[in-house]
Amino acid sequence: MKKKNEGIKEQDPENDVPESSDEQDGSQPESLDDEAQPATEIEDTSPEFLADKLNALETELEEQRLKTEEYLDGWQRAIAEFSNYKKRVQREREEDHARLSGQILSRYLDVVDDFERALKDSPSGEDIRAWTEGIDLIYRKLNTILETEGVEEIEAEGVFDPIYHEAIFQEEVKGYKEGEIVEVIQRGYKIGDRVLRPAQVRIAK
Repeated sequence: MKKKNEGIKEQDPENDVPESSDEQDGSQPESLDDEAQPATEIEDTSPEFLADKLNALETELEEQRLKTEEYLDGWQRAIAEFSNYKKRVQREREEDHARLSGQILSRYLDVVDDFERALKDSPSGEDIRAWTEGIDLIYRKLNTILETEGVEEIEAEGVFDPIYHEAIFQEEVKGYKEGEIVEVIQRGYKIGDRVLRPAQVRIAK
């Protein structure tokens, strides 16, 4: 009896082997599933996928570039409009100043004419020298005031220009061609490009 029992016991390890192998066979699919699971999470690196991703990035970059150019263009337009506004305001101020100054300063031109006539027709002699010098001083001071305000004498030589000259007389004069200024009757003045009064002249025909 003891030998039979021992024989049975000796067969027990052999009977355990198939059970162990069955368990291992059953656990192998689970192990394969666990190893296969991370493979599904790996990012696709196929050429088609990378090409699509690159196209998407290029599209997004192009959109951002267009937005940047739009913002830059708007900013540049705003700066240009502000600069034009400043220039327009400055130009209007200068025009207003020239107009007002012209209205005021034109009143002095007749005084200048009177001084010129007085100096031209002044008598000679030692007794009136001081008077003449005083008149000349006043005349030069008045001209200095006009120059300080930007008043300039209009050049009246050469060919007649209707913008700056006014023809009072027109006659044939030897040595002068038609349309040339022969004599200045009254000086003309301007401030900037604005004519305060044209020069009155005699021209040849």
